[in-house]
Amino acid sequence: MKYNADGLVPAIAQCVETGDILMMAWMNAESLSMTFAEGRMVYFSRSRSELWRKGDTSGDRQFVREAYYDCDGDTLLFKVEQEGKGACHTGERSCFYRAFGGQ
Repeated sequence: MKYNADGLVPAIAQCVETGDILMMAWMNAESLSMTFAEGRMVYFSRSRSELWRKGDTSGDRQFVREAYYDCDGDTLLFKVEQEGKGACHTGERSCFYRAFGGQ
C-alpha cells in the first residue's frame, strides 16, 4: 500500500448487495490489519487520532465480503455487508445522499 504523508490511505465502503457507495474513510496500517483479522471494518479517525471500529457505538456494523486496491496501490475498496440503519453518521444509509444542482 502507498500511504500518504500522514500514514493513511482512503478506503471506500461499497454495499456488496446493491453496489451503492456507502462511505469513504481513512485507514492506517494498523486499522487495515485489524480489518482483515476481524472481518469488520476498522478505520482511523483523523479528527480524534484513533482507531474506530464501524458500528461499535451506533450498531451499524460493516462486515468485509471482498477487498481490493487500485492500480496505484493508494486507494482501497471494500465490498461490505452493512448491518443496521446505515453507514452515515447522519443516519442516512449512504454518506453520498446529496447531489449537486439541487437534485
